[in-house]
Amino acid sequence: MKFSVFYQQALARKGGEQALKSLLPPVTEKHRLAEVGDDRYLSEITRCIFKAGFVWRVIENKWPDFEAAFEGFVPAYWQQVPPEVLEQLATDERIVRNMQKIRTVPENARMIMDVAKDHGSFGQFLAQWPSTDQVGLLLYLKRNGERLGGNSAQYFLRRVGWDGFILSHDVVTALTRAGILDASPASKKGMSQAQEAFNRWHEETEMPISHLSRIVSFTVDN
Repeated sequence: MKFSVFYQQALARKGGEQALKSLLPPVTEKHRLAEVGDDRYLSEITRCIFKAGFVWRVIENKWPDFEAAFEGFVPAYWQQVPPEVLEQLATDERIVRNMQKIRTVPENARMIMDVAKDHGSFGQFLAQWPSTDQVGLLLYLKRNGERLGGNSAQYFLRRVGWDGFILSHDVVTALTRAGILDASPASKKGMSQAQEAFNRWHEETEMPISHLSRIVSFTVDN
């Protein structure tokens, strides 16, 4: 299926080209990704983990307090944080007191520090990973991080501006209706089917994959 089919549907639903363009997510240039500090990546990973299965607005409103409670999310500190600090956070009213999610911070800090040893920084690692192999990156984050399966890693990548798709409910519905996706979107097969389609449309349109993904989502009734 040509991407123009999705594009025309999205145009009709969103009121024209300018309205559609205003809704597309920003894409960060690779050199900008490389310049972002590792503390910001740990912060964004944690934000997406805490949002999962929770009211997003609550997490966003509390996020300045999260930053204060986690002292800026410096990976070098959190990778070896004493257990008693985590226990204190579990009673800290400034944040959402979910101990399972709190415990992801040192685990993901260790992943970031390990990556930085090999690539210079986590940002440089993200910058060199091609958008045409998002499946490989998602599997890496799931295997080496904590609670980065499902859509959490996809939303993290979108928040930092890495150019990739999100297999949201609307995107999955649209791809399934089009006969592109016939496997679970959480499976490697399903993600690979989506990747193949987005790669093909990227070559066809020269549009960022994140824009293609968002446009596809607009073809489904909300």
